[in-house]
Amino acid sequence: MIAYALKNASRMPQLGTPIADCTDHNVIGVVDVSHDTQNLFSAKGTKLIELYSQMVAEGYDTRSGDRIKSTYNDFELVKFKNVVCEHFKAYEVKSVLDYGCGGSDWENQKIFNGKSAIDYFGLTKAFRYEPARNLDERQAADAVICFDVMELVFISDAPNVLRDILSYASKLAVINVACYPANALLPNGENAHITQRPPHWWKGLVDAVSIEFPHVSVSLFCSTAYNKAEAFPIFCDAVRQADPCFEIRY
Repeated sequence: MIAYALKNASRMPQLGTPIADCTDHNVIGVVDVSHDTQNLFSAKGTKLIELYSQMVAEGYDTRSGDRIKSTYNDFELVKFKNVVCEHFKAYEVKSVLDYGCGGSDWENQKIFNGKSAIDYFGLTKAFRYEPARNLDERQAADAVICFDVMELVFISDAPNVLRDILSYASKLAVINVACYPANALLPNGENAHITQRPPHWWKGLVDAVSIEFPHVSVSLFCSTAYNKAEAFPIFCDAVRQADPCFEIRY
């Protein structure tokens, strides 16, 4: 079980309230976004993906001195399954895009209380995207989840990747970012969590980019340790615009 603390909870909308105010369930895509994958990553970002692909194929060394053969096959969503299940029920999520899925298998890994992820969350469709494994099923879905991915993205590419994440969500995006050093090392010896920033840095980035997708609700978790996370209130810009107050704390 993961422990998480709610940040800035004063005068926040209750879970589920953005459904009426934030989302038109019949509309997929509020803004016109070009999914140009060639411009998604910079030259350094592309090189970084090549290093991650090498880790998938060959394994990786760790700070503790071990050699790991199975790379990024943990289904990180398991740690958050209870709160994500609440989100999915509140937003009536039936389809999901797992953005940066690693080796997660939504149909065959029976690790959600003995069920597959699709069965546990009551989904009809689950799509996956993992550039380090040449897996690209990106398409519009009710929700996009992105767990332990953004800290692996080269910092100059973070806004573009976040924009790409939100562009596929018709209702909800659930994002968890690790804000601590990884045990894994890149093939060049650097820490695999190459973009380590504090939680409010990520909150600021999400705030800035998410206004381009005003009807997508965002649930942001920032993990400060492997089993500890800070949870920010769910928000979308449409709710903020409808808020009678100017001082917004969510």
